[in-house]
Amino acid sequence: MGKIIAIANQKGGVGKTTTAINLSSSLAAKGKKVLLIDADPQGNATSGFGVEKNDLENTIYELLLSECSINECILKEVIPGVSIVPSNVNLAATEIELIGVDKKEFILKNEIDWVKDKFDFIMIDCPPSLNLLTINAMTTADSVLVPIQCEFYALEGLSQLIHTVNLVKERLNPDLDMEGVVFTMYDSRTNLSMQVVENVKSNLNQNVYSTLIPRNIRLAEAPSYGMPINLYDPKSAGAESYMLLADEVISAEAVRSAVK
Repeated sequence: MGKIIAIANQKGGVGKTTTAINLSSSLAAKGKKVLLIDADPQGNATSGFGVEKNDLENTIYELLLSECSINECILKEVIPGVSIVPSNVNLAATEIELIGVDKKEFILKNEIDWVKDKFDFIMIDCPPSLNLLTINAMTTADSVLVPIQCEFYALEGLSQLIHTVNLVKERLNPDLDMEGVVFTMYDSRTNLSMQVVENVKSNLNQNVYSTLIPRNIRLAEAPSYGMPINLYDPKSAGAESYMLLADEVISAEAVRSAVK
């Protein structure tokens, strides 16, 4: 059965979509079968795999409005091992379109239940806000992975997000856990990056991944070529870091499964 991880942070520009794309691709490179669900109206996770997002007939928008089935909107094997539920700007209207719909917080979960056994990991790239799309992702997910940029305000947004995760756990999805925190845009040359990492570790009772995702030009370039970093430049520091993060995620899941 597929492990479902929502990648969320209500702050934009923290490397959330970069992590969704590259962690999915790295897991696939390690032999895992991955489904990436793009739940962000910007559709950057979709275009990050070279998919022309505005030419698609079926996306997550049509799925949430019950205009297509989950199998009709999955783009199979956009790269070896990674399939995608794509997104585009139409998704921005979802909240209004679903006013009055019964149990709208569970639409995505009910669809994903049909296919989750076909994948080892299902990753959901959430929008950079705490809205109905993020709630749908969290009711579907087993856990929430939070990318945090190494900057001064990192802790502030994180406590708000943890509060939301706890609310969803209490009221909608009792099985939801915090997967952990991953630091992005880490610059070993600055004291600030190191201070932020230490600050979060000492103030938060959460799993913090030991892999630090560095500031990396190649990571920033890869989306414009429609490629994840391990295909665009497999020897770059960014590619190596996401491969290490994939190892950590796989190990953590193996430990969890053994405990169960």
